[in-house]
Amino acid sequence: MDKVLITTTSYQDTPGEHQELLAKAGLEVVRARGPLPEADMLELVAGIDGMICGDDVITREVIERALPGLRVISKYGIGVDKIDVSAATDLGIPVLYTPGVNHTTVAEHTLMLLLALSKHLVEEANYTASGKWKRMTGNEIMGKTIGIVGMGRIGKEVAVRARAFGLSVMGYDIYWDEQFATDHAVERKDDLEELIQTADVISLHTNLTDETRNLINAERIEGMKAGVIILNCARGELVDTEAMAAGLSSGKVGGYGADVLEAEPPPPNHPLLGAMNCIITPHIGSRTFESVQRQAVMATRNLVLALNGERPLAQVNDVAVMPPKNAD
Repeated sequence: MDKVLITTTSYQDTPGEHQELLAKAGLEVVRARGPLPEADMLELVAGIDGMICGDDVITREVIERALPGLRVISKYGIGVDKIDVSAATDLGIPVLYTPGVNHTTVAEHTLMLLLALSKHLVEEANYTASGKWKRMTGNEIMGKTIGIVGMGRIGKEVAVRARAFGLSVMGYDIYWDEQFATDHAVERKDDLEELIQTADVISLHTNLTDETRNLINAERIEGMKAGVIILNCARGELVDTEAMAAGLSSGKVGGYGADVLEAEPPPPNHPLLGAMNCIITPHIGSRTFESVQRQAVMATRNLVLALNGERPLAQVNDVAVMPPKNAD
């Protein structure tokens, strides 16, 4: 019987087809509540054949600790920046993922943050709940310009919804879908600085790399429009936390809406917790029943296929899956 580790909480907490697929696979399942740091992963991975992980820290040391039994890492989601993919490739471990499953719900979450910041929704609701009747003045988003950094699946869905609300849309991406841009009136910006300096709203939907880490920093914030709203439903590390806190405090940044932080969960003294005009949600942008089902089913199928020596649905690295343990 193959032994697998499952750490993603939304997978475990949500009933559905993925639970049935897992049960039918006849696996020995070890469960933990992630996302987990490297130290916790090192304690859990010895003797496992595979894992379904979320944003757990999977270093070379973690992968080596799981050898020689480990045969597959199945990522629940699309971001693999917490996985040392290079090490997995060197060690012959296929890394699988689930593209195309969460773009709708993350785009909806992004627009929700924009509307909530523009209308002071959280403050107003909290005032009313506490028995106060304080009426603040918000802003319309119609007629504003949104700059989308990263025009992949999620960025495109944000563009469609932004256009429906009457925003003008600019986009920046190395890989450009000209047909989509034409169909949805998205203006291409080849210069990231121009987009950042001219947009009323900046929405981040790019991968975390060495080049994009601290993409939003003090220097760039200084060059933005006064009162800019910044949205981040991608990765917390795309934004310099101290610079964002300073921008909010000075009023240069009119609002920051994020579903991600560089440390999750954050320490109690995190500078963005309770910051002015700032809404932080606990990495739930893709946590809807519909999205969880899509991600979990695909992650489970990827895992089971690989453990059976079959080609998975989607793979990050170019490593052949290993034959099953009981193969001749």
